[in-house]
Amino acid sequence: MTAVMWFGALLVVCGVVTLALAVLHRGQLSDSHVDPIAGRTLEPWRLRGGGHNWPGLLLIAIGAITLLMGVFAYPQ
Repeated sequence: MTAVMWFGALLVVCGVVTLALAVLHRGQLSDSHVDPIAGRTLEPWRLRGGGHNWPGLLLIAIGAITLLMGVFAYPQ
C-alpha cells in the first residue's frame, strides 16, 4: 500500500515540477513594446505555446488516480 501511495505522490510532485519548469523555460514576458490601442505595455506580443502544460497536468492526473487507487484498494 505505501509503495503505491508514495508512487502517486511522486507523480504529483513531478507534475508540479514539470509545470514550473515549463513556465520558467518560456522566456521573459516583460519586454515592453508599444501597442496601437493600449500604448506602452508589458503584455507579450502573442501568447507562446499553450500546449506545453499537458505533460505536467497528465502526471498530476495519473498521480491523483494512483493515490485514489491506493486509498480505495487498501482500506484500513
